[in-house]
Amino acid sequence: GGPSAATRRVHGPDPGPVQGRTSRPMSDVAEQATSPMGPGRTYLGPSERVYRRDDTSAVLRLSEAEAAVLAGGPDDPPTGDIADQRMILNMGPSHPSTHGVLRLMLEMEGEAILRSKAVIGYLHTGMEKTAEDLTYLQGPTNVTRMDYAAPLFSELAFSMAVEQLLGLEVPPRATWIRMLMCELNRVSSHLLFQATNGMDLGAVSMMIYGWREREEVLRFFEKVTGLRMNHNYIRPGGVAADLPDGWQADVRRLLELIPPRLDEYDTLLTGQPIFRGRLQGVGVITPAEALALSTTGPILRSTGYAWDLRRDQPYLAYDEVEFDVIVGTHGDSFDRYAIRQNEIRESLRIVEQILDLMPAGDYRVQDKKVTPPPRARIDESMEALIHHFKIFTEGFHVPQGETYAAVESPRGELGCYLVSDGGPKPYRMHIRGPSFVNLQTLPHLMEGGLIADGVAVISSVDPIMGEVDR
Repeated sequence: GGPSAATRRVHGPDPGPVQGRTSRPMSDVAEQATSPMGPGRTYLGPSERVYRRDDTSAVLRLSEAEAAVLAGGPDDPPTGDIADQRMILNMGPSHPSTHGVLRLMLEMEGEAILRSKAVIGYLHTGMEKTAEDLTYLQGPTNVTRMDYAAPLFSELAFSMAVEQLLGLEVPPRATWIRMLMCELNRVSSHLLFQATNGMDLGAVSMMIYGWREREEVLRFFEKVTGLRMNHNYIRPGGVAADLPDGWQADVRRLLELIPPRLDEYDTLLTGQPIFRGRLQGVGVITPAEALALSTTGPILRSTGYAWDLRRDQPYLAYDEVEFDVIVGTHGDSFDRYAIRQNEIRESLRIVEQILDLMPAGDYRVQDKKVTPPPRARIDESMEALIHHFKIFTEGFHVPQGETYAAVESPRGELGCYLVSDGGPKPYRMHIRGPSFVNLQTLPHLMEGGLIADGVAVISSVDPIMGEVDR
């Protein structure tokens, strides 16, 4: 058993703790996580080092060429006291422990990490540049592949940006369908985190359980959109198709299935002394540091800073539903685990309200210049055939201008900056990927910890490399 995970939430300006005590430092674990070299440390010993000797930051500013010079050849014998030698170690890119093709260059003294540098770009596919060659209708098929654990949020941000440029008002039913799908996608994303986080820390059975529950959500997605991932379901003007018959029963089944399983996760992990020992006091970040690094999502909220775009800058119909913003106290890896655990509960709470408040009506805007006609109309109307042909060949034209639309994804603020020159394709598109921004915190979270703690820290950041590299 043991206490349940981070249960306190905030529905106002004052954050509440998720771990009970509010004082810092929280435990001896936090003290053990400080740098092994002490507060007056000077990282850089020998004067012949090729990198900056006066640099005391957590970030390793070292090129790969310089790292090769420092590493020497395979025949170079070690000199001096081996225990006191610092070394440059490459960690990754290996998929399980670095959550994708993320590579870390670590400056280490024994098992202690002194400084680190994230090396990215192994999954770069040029999606933002590709967007310039795709029509606005084709755009969601591109952005949905960025954060492949939460694809509907990328589709939503892009569609909202296009709708702002068009001046479109989405029908109420489409708005609530978007909310339903996104909150269920938040649940599936956090379930994936619980699965991989457990496996990273040695709780291998958690991988099976988290995957099992996520599979139930993906099964519902497949019924609605036709695909388990990369849906292309949320499109400018609404959604691709209405909810299928019997969707309420499917959603109620999820609402009955998942909460008891979350209680099982609490029993398995939350009160487990080894699990808590691996996470509490590990990867600590303060509110000031998180804000300075532009961090958002569970990492920022773990510091006690209650910032959630659904509440602070409402979009869709989030101002019409009741939910709490889960915050932490200590800003450590356990807070980030517990926040995601309880955000699943809050998302299910929102979904339950959506079941009762879902309006009738159109699932997409009835504008022939933007929305393709129904398939049956193409056989009956020449005008419908022309509209269908124009939309899927040339695309619809968007007024000249620029805009930014942001949503609260499972990892933080996901924004889409869009520039239109008046044509049928974006002139420029840029995505503010929360995984990319949050990755800046890694050197600060890992500084002074052990390499085993590094795996726990990477997992707690929950980066999606498709969104980082794009």
